[in-house]
Amino acid sequence: MTSLRNFADGGKLVGEITVSSRTDGEVAIIEINSPPVNALGNAVRRGIFDNLAEALADEEIEAIVLTGKGGFFSGGADITEFGKPVSDPILSDLIMAIEAAEKPVVAAINGTALGGGLEVALGCHYRLAPRNARLGLPEVKLGLLPGAGGTQRLPRLVGPVAALAPIVSGTPLSGDEAEALGVIDQLTGSDVVKDATEYAREVKDKRPLRRLSEDNSKLKAVDMEAFENEAARLLSRSRGLAGPKACVQSVRNALSMPFAEASAEERTMFKELREGDESKAQRHLFFAERQALKLPGVGREVRPREVNRVAVIGAGTMGGGIAMSLALGGYDVVLIDVNPENLEKGLATIEKNFRRTQARGGLTGAEVDAALARIKGATSLAETADTEMVIEAVFENMNLKKKIFSELDKIVKPGTILATNTSTLNINEIAAVTSRPEDVMGMHFFSPANVMKLLENVRCEKTSPDVLVTANLVGRRAGKIPVTVGVCDGFVGNRMLYARARQVEALLQGGASPARLDAAAKNFGFAMGPCAVGDLSGLDIGYAVRQESGRRSPVADAIAELGRYGQKTGAGYFLYEEGSRTPIPDPFVDDLIAKVAEKEGVERRELSDEEIVERLVFSLINEGARILAEGIAARSSDIDLIYINGYGFPVAKGGPMYFADQVGLAKVAERLDHYAKISGDETLIPATLLKDLASSGGTFGSWSASGGQ
Repeated sequence: MTSLRNFADGGKLVGEITVSSRTDGEVAIIEINSPPVNALGNAVRRGIFDNLAEALADEEIEAIVLTGKGGFFSGGADITEFGKPVSDPILSDLIMAIEAAEKPVVAAINGTALGGGLEVALGCHYRLAPRNARLGLPEVKLGLLPGAGGTQRLPRLVGPVAALAPIVSGTPLSGDEAEALGVIDQLTGSDVVKDATEYAREVKDKRPLRRLSEDNSKLKAVDMEAFENEAARLLSRSRGLAGPKACVQSVRNALSMPFAEASAEERTMFKELREGDESKAQRHLFFAERQALKLPGVGREVRPREVNRVAVIGAGTMGGGIAMSLALGGYDVVLIDVNPENLEKGLATIEKNFRRTQARGGLTGAEVDAALARIKGATSLAETADTEMVIEAVFENMNLKKKIFSELDKIVKPGTILATNTSTLNINEIAAVTSRPEDVMGMHFFSPANVMKLLENVRCEKTSPDVLVTANLVGRRAGKIPVTVGVCDGFVGNRMLYARARQVEALLQGGASPARLDAAAKNFGFAMGPCAVGDLSGLDIGYAVRQESGRRSPVADAIAELGRYGQKTGAGYFLYEEGSRTPIPDPFVDDLIAKVAEKEGVERRELSDEEIVERLVFSLINEGARILAEGIAARSSDIDLIYINGYGFPVAKGGPMYFADQVGLAKVAERLDHYAKISGDETLIPATLLKDLASSGGTFGSWSASGGQ
């Protein structure tokens, strides 16, 4: 039997084949072929439905295998179709048709099954996958919940308590984890379709067929106290977002409603979330990640360089975190520190951090052992000779970095990428001391580098395009979200942070206490206020940077000069009890701020929460507009990614530039102009790009999409 179909609407054949079927004896094999991820768009759903109907009508067919071509079973719904007309069958109806089939349907999960892809697999009667498969319901990361029965079938398959974490966190399961949980029936070898076909022959006569919508056995004996405790644990990590709450409620509905009723409620919640501001913001970020990999002026023909072994110079906190990330990404790493004691300490810290993650369940013992085996220590730069990439992560000192790069230039082989982890220094100066400036760039990781997702890849004046493409690939493999930026003081993230820091200082001098300022920021959606963030990072670090650059921050300087460096000393803007990270307001600091303000000639007044938030957030937006106009960032969504993943901007707001577009640039410009006048702070005067877009009714998003025209 061969049936090649691609229906867009009403059975009209269009385009290339997206779903095909063939036979292997009495087994029909239906294969999705819609690269790159076999998304379940209109044509794919129709193709599966029609091929399934044909197989069920064929008397010679006794079982059916459903699979996907390439490394994807299916990546889920095609979210580009959101808001567009949807053709029958809708996804939930397709899944019901699969489940209702009178012949066994086996899902051959040949790699990745996410979102609607896993929901389709849950509608099949059996599921097989290899150990390296990825199965998950990540809709919550788009501000949604699984809307095609995922919150109803998974609890019936593995139990409500066990189903909560995959649904509420959106974290995918490996094939091993899926088998242990009971999501799949059998692990396969490398030929998933062959194994699934044999399995289909084994079960072709088994009756009754397993239909999860009809199986309530796992729902009857649920421990409700355990369920609610697990739900509370997961929701405590969700920063109050609506998606996780809806996920929990939908699973809870499985316990109190019939399948059809709970599924209808699931679909209703899905639609409500889809139209909500939070989901729109999260979908913006989803597309922003993909857009960030498209480098202006760099075509698809530019191929990455081959990188297998990476040297990391500096075994401190940053270097160790970078080494951990690279090792987890599968790279061989040589960690270099000229001080043997520092190297030994750094390697010990790496193992300690890995084992701590293992103890929390974040990594398996085998994964930790494999990563540790990839990291070797050395005390000489000569060990960089056979590497394809070097990432320098030493102290933030220009002369030291120039010395290292000058030495590396004489050691490494041609084509080796030389990257610096500097967060502020002019990398063009560093590149100039080498004979290969085209191979030099910045790779600004964020601390702790083994945890933080953001990676600012810094494009210098002479950086070769293939170097940038390679850095993006390395960053992604290392589990990072890479964003390419240009050279300037602080690049994008820290440059904007300086703008906000000016407002923190001004607001403190102007009348806001650290507690009041942080409370307003947290009410806006930040996980921590800026004063608490400073205490966490260490006020001595910012103080040292300001001393070197000549900047002043009178309040922060006065606190640091008292030896109050934040959490590490038990006192900063706030007090901290031993062993606690909870900030305690300190009247001494309030008095100190008042004295600094008097010395600086600042007249203090009562500040509203609205003014505090607008000056903190709109100052970021204003500096972002300048960055866009200068070409330091290619697009506004790149800035959003940086601030969401590196600086704790609320996910629900979509990033500062997206948030500005939603508020309206005219309002942002008007409020900035108002605050510039009442404060005398010229940095708050609306940037030219912001004023121009505000007057024309434009947005940062549309301006970026038009190429800055």
